[in-house]
Amino acid sequence: MGKPDTRRMDRAIQQANQKLQAVQNREMWPLDGRERRAVAAGIAGGSYRVVRHKSTDRAERKVETAWSAAETRLIAEIAALTTERQRIVNESAKAKAAKKSSGWW
Repeated sequence: MGKPDTRRMDRAIQQANQKLQAVQNREMWPLDGRERRAVAAGIAGGSYRVVRHKSTDRAERKVETAWSAAETRLIAEIAALTTERQRIVNESAKAKAAKKSSGWW
């Protein structure tokens, strides 16, 4: 029995890490539709209030909440993928140990 095939999981973890890095740099491409709409609505509301010479606190808070929600979602996704990868490795090790112990020696 060789090494467990975790290439797909490793690639998914790497992509999720890249998305997390992009969200931390405030790039829009890794956001899903709901998060994009929330950020766009916050920016639009904030710019409207700036034109009207009013406070933008609520709009800024809305945008910041959308970014932090995206960050939280990606962190949870990375944790889930890492856990799944570890489960694959553990299953492979268990199968290898069972195969070794069932041998004649």
